[in-house]
Parts: sequence; C-alpha cells; structure tokens
Amino acid sequence: MRIVPVLAVVAASLCAQSAAAADGASLYKDNCAACHRPTGQGIPGAFPALAGSKTVQGDPKEAIGRVLQGRGGMPSFQAELTDLQIATILSYVRASWGNRGKPINPTQVTALRSGRREQPKATLQAH
Repeated sequence: MRIVPVLAVVAASLCAQSAAAADGASLYKDNCAACHRPTGQGIPGAFPALAGSKTVQGDPKEAIGRVLQGRGGMPSFQAELTDLQIATILSYVRASWGNRGKPINPTQVTALRSGRREQPKATLQAH
C-alpha cells in the first residue's frame, strides 16, 4: 500500500505549512500589526495597507528591502529580525487578506541583506 506513505508525507507537509502560518501570524502581530493593523488595512495617511498592496505581492526584493532598511515612518528591522523571521513574516503577509504573493525564502533575504553596504538605520520596536 503506497497510499499510506503518501498520505503521511502530505499530512506532515500540511502541518509544517500550518506551523509556518502560525509563526508568521505571531511574528506579524508582534512586529507589524501595531502600525499596519491586525487586518493588514494600515492606518490611512500614516501607515499603508498591506492588504491588496502591489508592493507586498510584487517583486520580493522590494518588500524585503523595505523591511530591512525601513522607509518613511517604518523602522529598519535589519538588527531586530533574522532572515528566517523576515521571510516568515513576508510570506504570511503575501498570503493573507486576499494577497496572492508567493512565499519568500530566507535565502532571498540573506542575499539582499549581504548585498547592502549601508549601515542599518536607527530602529524602533513595534511592541
């Protein structure tokens, strides 16, 4: 019976995806939700919505760069979050609230982090 091993692999994969989504939700809540809201709707005029955002769903380099370097009122998270944490948060955001972006791999974050020569900006913790 080959069905049983296949089902075990599928079940393990679904559990891993659920765990990653839960971690992404938790990391988002701890680091991003204060400004971008738990619903990803942001605060008009202050913090942009992530739900439906072309930047969030588009080229991963743009979203990764914003998290690493900050922009406008958004602090840099380069010193606070690991590459895995950034990839997990961005993967969660890219798949939440109707967004349809592909997951981000930590190696994509590492590549951008190591390719930047700027010093990290002063940061604020969102929690």
